[in-house]
Amino acid sequence: MLISQVRKQDGSIAVAVRAPGEVAHAVNGAESVYGLAMEAANSGKSLKEIIDAKGLGEAIDLDQAYAEGRLLSPITHPDPAHLHLTGTGLTHLGSAATRDAMHKKATESAEETLTDSMKMFRMGLEGGKPKPGEKGVQPEWFYKGNGTSAVAPGTPLVSPSFAEDGGEEPEMAGIYIISDKGVPYRLGFAVANEFSDHKTERVNYLWLAHSKLRQASFGPEIRIGSAPEDIRGASRILRSGKVLWEKPFLSGEVNMSHSFANLEYHHFKYDLFRAPGDVHVHMFGTATLSFGDGIRTEEGDVFEIEAAGFGLPLRNPLAIAAEEEIAIHQL
Repeated sequence: MLISQVRKQDGSIAVAVRAPGEVAHAVNGAESVYGLAMEAANSGKSLKEIIDAKGLGEAIDLDQAYAEGRLLSPITHPDPAHLHLTGTGLTHLGSAATRDAMHKKATESAEETLTDSMKMFRMGLEGGKPKPGEKGVQPEWFYKGNGTSAVAPGTPLVSPSFAEDGGEEPEMAGIYIISDKGVPYRLGFAVANEFSDHKTERVNYLWLAHSKLRQASFGPEIRIGSAPEDIRGASRILRSGKVLWEKPFLSGEVNMSHSFANLEYHHFKYDLFRAPGDVHVHMFGTATLSFGDGIRTEEGDVFEIEAAGFGLPLRNPLAIAAEEEIAIHQL
C-alpha cells in the first residue's frame, strides 16, 4: 500500500492510498498521515487496520495533483520543529569509492593509511549486519534539519547562497513516528533526495556536518510496511527539459553493508529521538552521485528519482537562494 497527502482544490488536505499502479482514493475522515499514524501507534493497531476501518472515499488523480503543485510531503508534523531529518552514510556496497576519492589528498600513495571513510566502510562490512540479539557497529550519522527543511515533491530544493554545490543523493528513507509512550514505529519507506553540498565536504571531512545542513525532499508516496531486500531505481538530472545525466541506483539490504535494523537501532538508541509525538525521516545512504561523475548542477536543473514499487517519481528543481546579510545583535 502507498500513502500520500494531497491538498484539495478547496484547500483542505486529503490522505490518499492506493496499491502500486492503481487509482488512489481518499481515506474517510483522515485529515493527515500524522493523525492516522499516531492513532495506529497509540492503539496497538497497524496503519492498514486503521485505514481499513475508516474506509475509502472519492478517487484522487495523483498525477494531476502533482502537475498542479498540490502534492505535499507524505507526512508532515503540526509543529515542524518536531520532524527530524537525519541520515547515515557509507552504508551501501560501493559507496566508499566516491567518498574515498573525495577525501584523499592528492599526494597520498597506496601505501599510506586508509582514509577515515574507507575505515568506516570496512567497519560496516564487518559488523553492519549483526545476528539477532547482537549489537552491530554504528554507522556514520548526520543531521540535516527539522520539518522546515523538508521540501514537498515538485517544490524547488534551495541551495544557500554560500554553498559551493547543490547535488542530489538518491536514497531510501525510513519514516517513523513516536507513540505517546515513547515507542518508535515505522510507517514504511519512501524515495528521498538527500540534497547535499559535495564541494564543501570534499575540502575537509570535518566539514561533512556543514555540507549536510541543507533541505531534503522525500515521497511523493510512502510504501507502508517493510522494504524489499533488492531495491532498484534510477536517478537523473534534466537541464532545459533534456536528460543531462542518468544512472541506476541500488538499495535494499542485499546491496548494503548495514541492515536497516542496525541503522534504526543506532538512531533510536538515543532517548532524544524517542520524544512522544515526534516524526523522523531517516535517510539510509547511497552509492550513486552525479557529482562523482563530474556533473556540476545549475539553477533550474530538475532532479528526478524513482524506484520500482515506491510510487510516483520524486522531482525537484534546483534553486539558488539570494545572498543575505547575517547580523548578530547584543541583547
